[in-house]
Amino acid sequence: MFKKILITSGPTLEPIDPVRFISNRSSGKTGFHLAMEARMRRLGPVIFITGPTAFLPAQTEIIQVETAQEMRAAVGEHFRSCDVIIMAAAVGDYRSLKYYPEKMKKSGERITLELVKNPDILLELGQHKRKNQILVGFAAETEDIFANAQKKLLAKNLDLLVLNEISEANPAFGSDENQVYLVRPDGVQRLDKSSKARIAALVWDDIVALAGRA
Repeated sequence: MFKKILITSGPTLEPIDPVRFISNRSSGKTGFHLAMEARMRRLGPVIFITGPTAFLPAQTEIIQVETAQEMRAAVGEHFRSCDVIIMAAAVGDYRSLKYYPEKMKKSGERITLELVKNPDILLELGQHKRKNQILVGFAAETEDIFANAQKKLLAKNLDLLVLNEISEANPAFGSDENQVYLVRPDGVQRLDKSSKARIAALVWDDIVALAGRA
């Protein structure tokens, strides 16, 4: 159905020194299941760009990266040739301003680490998206979830946003199950809590419907 599909997955890892880094709780399971569902349905060849994770889908072109800047470069290389871009990776918002080539030693009760903002890959893609491309983003919110989701959908020129509400009842990261909302310009659909494989299938149902309306 599609000439080429790009899926990002997993966390990014921002080094501080040879031992320490900044990262997040993403397991990469959602991106993995999105890729496997695409292969099972034979929707098209998949380029899978992933941060550090053990979940690597078979029969896809796997590109492994660590940092947000590495992911940005890999996505930029393949973005224009893809019909569907699903940005499921949890890209770190910030990185250490300075990389310390030697392990930082303990020196007192406190230490100050200066952080600098990472590039907003999804925003950049939305600014350069072609008319016939479908761009899907993910969001993890803890408060004002629908207002924040709609703001992100519009600001980043997305066709679909998969919204995770992070709470004690739905930790999302690392879990085998999740409960999400599909946010589109024309409305919001709640998906009941289910396996991430099932959610991946429902996300693809929506993408295929979007392609049919294009």
